[in-house]
Amino acid sequence: MTRPTTAQDTQRLLKELILERRLAPGDPLPTETELMELFGVGRVSVREALKALQAVNVVEIRRGHGTFVGSLSLAPFAEGLAFRAAVRHGRGEPGLLELMKVREALETGLVGAVAAGVPAEDLGVLRALVTEMQSEAAVGRVARATDRAFHLALYAALDSHLLSEVLDAFWAAMDRVREDLDDGHQDAEVTCAQHREIVDAVAAGDGDRAVRAMRTHFDGIRSRLEAGVTG
Repeated sequence: MTRPTTAQDTQRLLKELILERRLAPGDPLPTETELMELFGVGRVSVREALKALQAVNVVEIRRGHGTFVGSLSLAPFAEGLAFRAAVRHGRGEPGLLELMKVREALETGLVGAVAAGVPAEDLGVLRALVTEMQSEAAVGRVARATDRAFHLALYAALDSHLLSEVLDAFWAAMDRVREDLDDGHQDAEVTCAQHREIVDAVAAGDGDRAVRAMRTHFDGIRSRLEAGVTG
């Protein structure tokens, strides 16, 4: 290995070590002393690199037990998205609207693929969530948790843990900023109808219809956010 000259170099070599040894989350890493010898650096450099990588879930330091490959979760990514959006929103800029547009591009690009074949069990989950939305709409408003569960369940058939984490990261980031926006004028019945149409299109295996339904759903959300930004 090339001798590192900065803390960033040491971080890079630690990540390369994980890749080269094909380590997985929870696997033990060499001790500090072993890393010092392996990389040819001092203890301070190793500790700084480990702390930096721990902050982004690449490594996990367990006091008294050692250092392990971290969970590699996207929690720091979600926090970064949320903070960026919050700062922009606080300055009167369309931070939340930007997040929504990225999520819209992602979901409209995926829903067509989902429509190619969704297991009956997943369709049952989606229909149950729409029914729950209907019950919530009857008393005034669809719960964010129900809406969130629907969009995560919609892509379950793709069997992608990474996709679920990315979508959840967008939801977490949006929720943090959305508290400052009043979207109380949202029509709960319209929300239910839009989600029902998405399910019906997916159930029919009609990818084009599913994409149109998803775009229609986001059109309403985008309009409310644009009104909040310009209003």
